[in-house]
Amino acid sequence: MKVLFAGPSLWNVDTAQAALQRRGPARQGDILLAVRDGARSIGLVDGLFGDVPSVWHKEILFALERGVAVLGAASMGALRAAECEAFGMIGVGEIYRRYADGRLCSDDAVAQVHAPIELNCQPMSEALVNIEATLDALAAASRIAPDERARLWTAAESLFFADRTFEHIVERADIGKALPLIDLLYEHRIDLKRIDALALVDRMTQAHETPAVTWRMETTSIWRQVTEGIVSRERSSSGPLAEGMLHGST
Repeated sequence: MKVLFAGPSLWNVDTAQAALQRRGPARQGDILLAVRDGARSIGLVDGLFGDVPSVWHKEILFALERGVAVLGAASMGALRAAECEAFGMIGVGEIYRRYADGRLCSDDAVAQVHAPIELNCQPMSEALVNIEATLDALAAASRIAPDERARLWTAAESLFFADRTFEHIVERADIGKALPLIDLLYEHRIDLKRIDALALVDRMTQAHETPAVTWRMETTSIWRQVTEGIVSRERSSSGPLAEGMLHGST
């Protein structure tokens, strides 16, 4: 069984033909539970944070030690892949490479607010990595001037991640010609997160990989305490964790 954790990065993409069991954005314990369910390959794209604990590094090590391939890309997956690559987690895509080589450092760059899984995790804000790719492409094509690109980027960086929309960015940049500029950004929008997430799906579909593990994970009292809580939560839960209408994912 191959399990894919994805939300806003692939919200409008049908992955049914990829022979993956698709679940929503991962929270702490979801990778552990996927291993217990029999997963032999796990793809981590999106992960929840803020109002629930995020994916724990140690549950990734738990999966890897048991011979389960864990791949990450695009969002939380890119972050965890950069942090856990020394232990055998596989990173995929440009965003992962930027985290791995230090060009990206903050999880703010991939964070988005989105609708709940019942509404297909539709994104309600734009990720900074997508904004940067879009502005760079427009500047390279001379569709926006260098000073406009600089002002739009400064405005995007200054906004809280949940407020990053093209409308808010253009308003804060105060360039003028707001409506044509907003239309231009949407028309030429580059979704780098989606591109990387699709690359992960393709890699999981094409091959099964087994991690080469030369280490052993310490089973600490904290690990036992947390995992017992996760299993108890799963047993007592009748469905997904109830949350607000808007969720944050990286």
